[in-house]
Amino acid sequence: MITFEWPWMLLLLPLPYLVRRMTSPVGNASEAALRVPFIDEFTDEAGKVPELRSGKWLSILAYIAWVLLVLAIMRPQWLGEFVEFPVSGRDLIVAVDLSGSMQEEDFLLRGQRVDRLTATKYVAGDFIDRRIGDRIGLILFGERAYLQAPLTLDRETVKTLLYESAIGLAGRATAIGDAIGLAVKRIRQRENANKVLILLTDGANSAGEVEPIEAARLAAREGLKIYTIGVGADEMVVDFFFGTRKINPSADLDEESLQNIADMTGGQYFRARDTQELNKIYTILDELEPVERDVRRFRPRKSLYYWLLSGALVIASFIMLSTIFRRVS
Repeated sequence: MITFEWPWMLLLLPLPYLVRRMTSPVGNASEAALRVPFIDEFTDEAGKVPELRSGKWLSILAYIAWVLLVLAIMRPQWLGEFVEFPVSGRDLIVAVDLSGSMQEEDFLLRGQRVDRLTATKYVAGDFIDRRIGDRIGLILFGERAYLQAPLTLDRETVKTLLYESAIGLAGRATAIGDAIGLAVKRIRQRENANKVLILLTDGANSAGEVEPIEAARLAAREGLKIYTIGVGADEMVVDFFFGTRKINPSADLDEESLQNIADMTGGQYFRARDTQELNKIYTILDELEPVERDVRRFRPRKSLYYWLLSGALVIASFIMLSTIFRRVS
C-alpha cells in the first residue's frame, strides 16, 4: 500500500490559486518586478487579446507540475508486507587473534594448506551467518585490542570486517587480557542478561596492560560468559636440512590460562587442532547458545517521492523551453 509521511502538506495545493486571486495583475510588462516564464502578455499590435489556447494549456501544465511537487513534499512511501525476524536479545562478541603466530600454515582447507587466520575466517564467517537475531561485535587483537565492529544486527558488515582483517594488523604480540577488558567495556552499559564473548587465540598473553585472569574476574562480575578456543596443530612435519622432522607448532599455547578464563566466567574451553575441529566447536557453540528467542515484525518502506519530483521537473522544463521558443519566434 501507499502512504504519505507528511499528509498535511496537501494544504499547499491551492496556494497558486490563492496567490493569483489575492494579488493584482501587473499593468506593464516592462515595469514588472517578477516575470513568470510560462505566463506571457497575450496582446497583439492593435492592443487586442489574441487566442489564448497556448497560454491556457501552459497554465494547466504548470498547475500539474505544482500538484506533483506537493505530492512529492508529502513523502509518498510504498509499504511492503510484514516481515518477521527472530531476535534473541543476546550480545555476542567475537575476539580474533591477529598476532604473528597466526600465520602458521598448519590447517587444511579444501585440500590446501592455509594459515590459522584463513581457517578461522572461513569457519567463523559461517558461524556469524547463523547467528540470526543476535547483536554481534568484532574485536581484533594482537599487541593491542581494537573494536572493529560494535554490537550490531548487521551480520554481513561484521563478516566483511572479519574477512578484511590481516595478520599483524594489531601488532605481532598477543594481548588476551586487553581483548577481554575491551569486551567488558563494550557490554558494561547494556542491560541484556545474555552476554557472550568467543575468544580465539593460538598463543599466550605476551602484551597489553591487563592480565587475562584479572580481566576474567572483571568479566565474571559483569555477567560476561567467555568461551575460549585454542587453535593450532599439535604436530606438524616440516622440511629440514637433513630431511624432515616433526615439530609442535602450538608449543606457546597457554591452555591452562584459557581453561581458567572459561571456568571463571561460566564458559568452556575448546581445542581446535584442524579445520574440522574448529567447525565442530562453532556447531557446539550454536547448541550451547541457542539463537532464537522471540520474533519481531517490520514493514519495509520504499520512498516514491523522486518519481513525482522528476515528473514536476520535466513539465517545468518543457514549459520553460516552450516559452523561450515562443518569444524567439
